[in-house]
Amino acid sequence: MQRRWLRWIPAAAVPAVIAVGVLATGATAESPPPPATPEQVLALAAGHQARAFSGQVEQRADLGLPAIPAQALGPATKSSALGSEAAALEFLTSGHTAKVYADGPQRLRVQVLDQLAERDAVRNGPDAWTYDSKANTVTHAVLPAGAGQPSPDAASALIPDQLAQRFLAAAGPSTDVSLGDATSVAGHSAYTLVLTPKAAGTLVGSVRIAVEATTGLPLAVDVYAKGQEPAALHAAFTQLSLAAPDAAVFAFTPPPGATVTEKQVPARTAPAKDHAQGAPPAAQAPGWDSVAVIPADRVPAGFADSPLVKQLAAPAAGGRVLTSSLFTVFLADDGRVLAGAVPASTLEAAAAR
Repeated sequence: MQRRWLRWIPAAAVPAVIAVGVLATGATAESPPPPATPEQVLALAAGHQARAFSGQVEQRADLGLPAIPAQALGPATKSSALGSEAAALEFLTSGHTAKVYADGPQRLRVQVLDQLAERDAVRNGPDAWTYDSKANTVTHAVLPAGAGQPSPDAASALIPDQLAQRFLAAAGPSTDVSLGDATSVAGHSAYTLVLTPKAAGTLVGSVRIAVEATTGLPLAVDVYAKGQEPAALHAAFTQLSLAAPDAAVFAFTPPPGATVTEKQVPARTAPAKDHAQGAPPAAQAPGWDSVAVIPADRVPAGFADSPLVKQLAAPAAGGRVLTSSLFTVFLADDGRVLAGAVPASTLEAAAAR
C-alpha cells in the first residue's frame, strides 16, 4: 500500500519529507508543526516509522443505523469474539473505547472495553487470539509463515492508523488532497490531511486525518458523509505513547474455565488461475465509487440469514439492501453480496449486469 501512495506523489516531494520529519522533531503539543505541502504530509504518513506504540482510542459512529449492543450478537457470534460479520456491524453502530498496543508487524493487542466486560484480540508472532470475557470464550489460531500485518478483527480496523490506510488506499488521481489547520491529538502535534473524493457517485464527502508531525503516524480519522455533520465515523487516540510496550502485554493465556476453540488457518496459495489470466477478482481496484462483488460461494456461511442482517436490510429489486450514510450493502437473491461507499441504486445496477 505504501508503494501505491508513493506512485502518485510527485517525485520532488519525496526528498522534502525528510526535511519535514527532521524539522518536526522539535514540535510539541504547544507548538504547531513546521510548514509543509499536502504532498509532503501524505508522503510522511505513507512512510511513517511508528511501528511501536500504545494508547487508548475512542471511536464513535453516526451512520444512521440503529445501535447494536454487543449482547445482541447472540451465541452464534460470541464464539468468535471480535471476528464475525455481525461484530463488524456492532462496531459500526456503537461507540467504543479500546486500549491498543503495537510492536512491529507481528505484535498487536486490542482490548475493547465494554460495560462490565472486555473483548481482546491479540497477535503475538504466529499466535492469534480472541477473547470475550462476558461469554468466557477464546479462539486461537496459528498463523502460517509469512503472515503479514495482523488484521484479527473488526476492532483493529478502528485503530486510527489502520483506518487511515483504508482511505489512503482509495486516494490517488481520484482525490483532491489538501491541508486543514494544524492540531494536537493526545498531546502530539499533528498536521490535518484532508482527502476529498472527486467522484460524484460516492457517499463519502471528505476524510480528515491527523498525521503526527514527527513520525507520520495517523492519530485521528474523521470520515464525513456527503451532506452530513458531524463525522459519520470517528476514531482518535486520547492517550498515546510512542515507546515500545512491554513484551508481556502480548503474552496471552486463556483464563481458567474459558472455552477454547482452535481454528485452522490455511497457508497462502497462488492466485486462482482465472485471476492470473486477467479475469476480475471479487473486488474491484480501490476507489471512492468502486463496488466490491463477493461471489455466493465466498460469502461467509449464515451471513445473509443472520438476525442482524435481517433486521437492518430492506427488500429491494433483486435482493435486499442495507443502507447507511457512508456505505451500502446489497444482498442479491442469487447469493452474491455487493458493497461500496455508493448509493443503493449503484449496487442494484451492478448486480443486474
